[in-house]
Amino acid sequence: MRRAFISDRDFIHKKAGLLRIAAGELADSMKSGGFRSLYRGQGIEFSGVRDYIRGDDVRTIDWNVTARMNRPYVKIFEEDRELHIIIVTDQSLSMMNSCSGRTKYEAAAEASALAAMAGELNGASVGAVFFGGEINFSCRAESGRNRTMLILKNLERIPESGAPGSVLEGALNCAEELAVRRSLVFVFSDFRSAGWEKTAARLAHRNDVIAVRIQDGNDERLVQAGTAVFQDIESGKRILLPSSSAKFIRAWRDRNAMSLRNFSDFCLKHGITPAVMDAKHEPLGVLMSVFSGKRKGGLR
Repeated sequence: MRRAFISDRDFIHKKAGLLRIAAGELADSMKSGGFRSLYRGQGIEFSGVRDYIRGDDVRTIDWNVTARMNRPYVKIFEEDRELHIIIVTDQSLSMMNSCSGRTKYEAAAEASALAAMAGELNGASVGAVFFGGEINFSCRAESGRNRTMLILKNLERIPESGAPGSVLEGALNCAEELAVRRSLVFVFSDFRSAGWEKTAARLAHRNDVIAVRIQDGNDERLVQAGTAVFQDIESGKRILLPSSSAKFIRAWRDRNAMSLRNFSDFCLKHGITPAVMDAKHEPLGVLMSVFSGKRKGGLR
């Protein structure tokens, strides 16, 4: 595949005004649909135990402590009404590829900026993990404009010569460490990596995870150039492909469709909300549809 990198490093800054307007719509949408529980105190934190008092709900009994101390104890919980957001964004070389003048990463970065701004407008604490062949940036969740600006600044700060490969698994591990309380975790990636599934499932066990898979035209169909040499941007491996062959075109399309189905099935099985975003489209519509519940049944 041919290389195409971001030429305008200030693309987030230049669109900040429009993104902030769009973030207002997203902020309202976050409070609806299947994620309202994050605002209604489902983020209930265990704070300790105390002696059982007659009349306490028996469902709150901590049986492990009760057995150890030989008298009944109940769990104490504190309600956490603040929304916590962690944004995981893929900056790997495959995300810098483009077939339409707009890279996957530009789409992912704009979506990440929208999530951060919407979180700020909702008074949420926002943290982030950006990765390529290594972890490029991470910050714990904090509320306020300064945290948002730090995240936006690092969305534009892409390593000039990034390490090949993708440490998606490591980024998800990092997100799990940052999510000290139940959090809403966005993952923006093309998911061209291996070994991330187990970590993603574990992350979703204690958090609400939205996995947004970024696609472009090359994922469905390569440019027809006859029999030509294509180079994988991550590995540098070259391969001769019959890009104009009807059989090849069909096989390429079917392989992508199967990959999408497997991605969707995995996410739904483990309680992750899946979505697909085409790089040439604006991200607001995709994110709005996630929160309105239109994608709760799978990819569309």
